[in-house]
Amino acid sequence: MPSDDTNTPEPKPGYRDLLRNREFAGLYAGFTLTVGASTLSGFALGTLVDRSTGSPFLTAVSMYGATFATVLGATTLMSVADGSRPRRTLVALQCVALAGACAQAVPGMPLAARFALLLLLGFFQSLNTGTRMGLLAEVVPASAYVPARSLMNITAGGTSVLGFALGAVLLRHLTPQGLFLAAAGLTAAALAVTAATVRERSIRPPRRPGLRETWTTNAALLSRGGPRALLLNLWVPNGLIVGCEALFIPYAQEDAGVLLAAASAGMLLGDLTVGRLLSAEWRRRCAFPLRLVLAAPYLLFALHPPTAVAAVAVFVASAGFAATLPLQERLLVLTPERVRGQVQGVESAGRMTWQGIGAALAGATAQVLSPTVTIAALAAVSVCVTVASQPYVHRTRALRVA
Repeated sequence: MPSDDTNTPEPKPGYRDLLRNREFAGLYAGFTLTVGASTLSGFALGTLVDRSTGSPFLTAVSMYGATFATVLGATTLMSVADGSRPRRTLVALQCVALAGACAQAVPGMPLAARFALLLLLGFFQSLNTGTRMGLLAEVVPASAYVPARSLMNITAGGTSVLGFALGAVLLRHLTPQGLFLAAAGLTAAALAVTAATVRERSIRPPRRPGLRETWTTNAALLSRGGPRALLLNLWVPNGLIVGCEALFIPYAQEDAGVLLAAASAGMLLGDLTVGRLLSAEWRRRCAFPLRLVLAAPYLLFALHPPTAVAAVAVFVASAGFAATLPLQERLLVLTPERVRGQVQGVESAGRMTWQGIGAALAGATAQVLSPTVTIAALAAVSVCVTVASQPYVHRTRALRVA
């Protein structure tokens, strides 16, 4: 289990060392396949909705709307992430994801039904993430946690680049339903890998996950100023910039895939640099500047730059997403071991919910203003939130786990 013992630091392992751990390799492979499925499915649904409605709001919500339902998982049943049988929980949640991916591939499904299915899957996705990250904190040592999260983030970025590029190519020859079928195939592979590699954690104490347990832990978490400041900084600036990304299709139309790929590539570079190359001290120092980098380049969109310039700005900005690594690292240190799965699930669910809020806010604003003005405005608000919350985040350095 990870600890806060700073007097006996362990050497930071490399990515190859991590992948020699069979259980981590299984979690990693399942995560990679799940991200690929989500990328193809989201791109297919966004394209389908844009073609059917031409609405920037509905297109943005279709791509990121599932994130709204993650808050329901975080506030109701997230305590299952710390249950005594996490493998069984994770496999069951992967089965639900597979059923949902197959359902989206049904041709002729009304858009209302697709949105309802999107919300249902978002609820279970939050529990899936909490369970997976709770296991991650147990299968790797404390010194390997940030490299492990970095590797998963890098893979998410790389898989998204390939997914968006592949989706754009496939849509020239297939219908969106064809992409849904491909996403279902990747989800099935993720289920098989997870079932074959992840084991039950006998070290976990017996618990009774449920609504009361979830609320008790969440109340304790949000009552503490340190974790609350970290969560705010992890959620809000990130969500506002995802709102900018949600307008790429209305902004660039056929060139939207270029901007989406640039965003994923920038995220990959940032996570590689921060997670693998920087020491813990430098990660802490870079968190605030990276949060500023995350938003500032999007201010250029007020000038409606050409696609090539916009892609460079998006690439640079997306490197700023790596600021989540030092903030997540600090949050883990402030979290008691027995509820680490739930807290990480709440962090992830809140971040995803704010992504949905950002996407909805961006889409609704773009209905009145232009996508260019909306993107620049969201970026400006993100900068303001980052600057205003920095003093509170800085104070968490003096706090220790309770």
